[in-house]
Amino acid sequence: MRYIGSKQLLINEIKSLLEKYTNGTEKTFLDLFAGTNVVGQFFKRYYTVLSNDLLYFNYVNAKATIENNGNLAFTNLKKLGIDNPLTYLNNIKIDINKIPKSAYYTKSYSPIGDAMYFTLSNALKIDKIREQIEVWNKANLLEESEYFYLLSCLISAIPFISNITGTYGAYLKHWDKRALKDLLLQPLEVINNNASNKAFNEDANELVKKIKADIVYIDTPYNNRQYASNYHVLENIARNTKPVLNGKTRIFNWASLKSNYSVKNKAFIAFDELLNNIEATHIIVSYNTEGIISESDLIELLKKHSINNKIDIKRISYRKYKSKKISKKTDLEELLLYIQKKPLNTISKDIILEKNTTKWSIKSEEFIKSPLNYIGGKYKLLKQILPLFPPKINTFVDLFSGGCNVGINVPANKHIFNDMNHLINDLFRYFLTQNTEDLIQKIKFRIEECNLSKTNEAAYLAFRDMYNNNPNPLDLYILSSFSYNYQFRFNNQKKYNNPFGRNRSHFSSNMENNLRRFVTRLKELDVSITDKYFTEFNISKFSKKDFFYFDPPYLITTGNYNDGNRGFQNWTEAQELELLKLMDTLTSHGIKYALSNVLEHKGTCNNILKDYISKTPVNVHYLNSNYNNASYNNKKGDSIEVLITNY
Repeated sequence: MRYIGSKQLLINEIKSLLEKYTNGTEKTFLDLFAGTNVVGQFFKRYYTVLSNDLLYFNYVNAKATIENNGNLAFTNLKKLGIDNPLTYLNNIKIDINKIPKSAYYTKSYSPIGDAMYFTLSNALKIDKIREQIEVWNKANLLEESEYFYLLSCLISAIPFISNITGTYGAYLKHWDKRALKDLLLQPLEVINNNASNKAFNEDANELVKKIKADIVYIDTPYNNRQYASNYHVLENIARNTKPVLNGKTRIFNWASLKSNYSVKNKAFIAFDELLNNIEATHIIVSYNTEGIISESDLIELLKKHSINNKIDIKRISYRKYKSKKISKKTDLEELLLYIQKKPLNTISKDIILEKNTTKWSIKSEEFIKSPLNYIGGKYKLLKQILPLFPPKINTFVDLFSGGCNVGINVPANKHIFNDMNHLINDLFRYFLTQNTEDLIQKIKFRIEECNLSKTNEAAYLAFRDMYNNNPNPLDLYILSSFSYNYQFRFNNQKKYNNPFGRNRSHFSSNMENNLRRFVTRLKELDVSITDKYFTEFNISKFSKKDFFYFDPPYLITTGNYNDGNRGFQNWTEAQELELLKLMDTLTSHGIKYALSNVLEHKGTCNNILKDYISKTPVNVHYLNSNYNNASYNNKKGDSIEVLITNY
């Protein structure tokens, strides 16, 4: 959609500026003056997006493309034989010789109403389609998401057949070629980020008093042109209240939609109030050097609300639309301004325990099992390992967390789960954003939607291709549920390549229960999830009250996690030596650690580790181990598995 002030060309600049200051804990992105949602749609790939705009037609678009995640079945319409509602609406019949009394938009915006916004045929079609969508909705044949999606398809199609130069401030006196085309509804691009995105239709200054976000993007109007008057036709069609229209331009009374940001003596005060009430860590503002608020005043205003009185400014050359009148201002620039308003999060939002939350305590007879069948997982060894850990732990650091079988069961004030496999970590981060029962329902819906079962290999392969083309945490978990031995496996391009788990793998009741218990427990923890290579982990911030647990890939065994063919760093003698050095560093700082490893496996010895044990004052605890889920399937007794501690 053509829209004045669209930031389509600035998106990468916004992203680049934001990346300088975010630390990976950010989850929510609030687009306060969203317009047609081009910024929100882009950042929906990375965050839960909250979108707001005072104009209803922009809100409709946000409901369709931001709040909606694309799961539209149109089940009720299909029962009526309408498999594709867009095709149905595009094929609606009109008769230009018969103008219905109810044809409000035709009588308002076409030559029959003494206006030239639309041709008669297109205006009649707008009337028919708008009416049909409303009929379906009132008959309860549409879900809310389906209603807004169809309505947004209509609104998005209208500018392409409008007889205007860019806005609806006036129509052309002669028919533009564009206007002579037939109205055609097209599918909207909807990104599924598996998050609870939300659309708002409120005054931004009032909205920020009620909600908060990690990142807020502000793109206020910057001159005296009011968006409501510029887009009154789209606003009218979206609202469908059919008010009395006035004047040659056929405009409704839009006084309630006026923005203070377009009024010179109100803009600065409104902006100050807005910034004062925003609860966010990061704020990015778009503005123009010819704006109502001067550049110097805007800078001082933002510094005032910055936590450190600092502001970062990025200048982008601004090229106006060509005009017969040459502008005297040749140095116009679009400004991107960044401030930090609150301290950076050290752990992700939605993970922080409430003050009155009771910490859980572990029961030795009942451990939480990871919902992932992760190679080398320590679930079966928990009864042997956990009693060897210190009794009171402030921060528990699981440096090779994998499926989190250990970490999820360790009592501690804080937890850090770190693993180089960011795909698995993204899965856990996604779990943290979800209501547990809603998550399970999403999984079941997706399985049914894609016809996945224990026997349908073709559906599995199609689903695997779909995931590899559009990776997302929800589909990754479902994919593993139907994979061979329920395992995760990737190729060197990080494409999922585990084969079909024929006649066995599926989302069973046991998996459902494991997932429910795991996610419930995970959301109770004060936890941070990181993707660092283990040598990049900063240990200087930890104390003697903290505890490190290491479960690295084993040097003398080869699984699909350490063979170097899965898109991640393989484990060699160099990595083994780096880990031992880190262990020594922890000891020198008085920080306790425990290392899981094998000394011998199928006749092969880890001589590096044996040599380290012989020269270093550590304790070696021998474990009774057996891994039936490992790709290197060893028999009991073939391995000597140990837990090594520095205490």
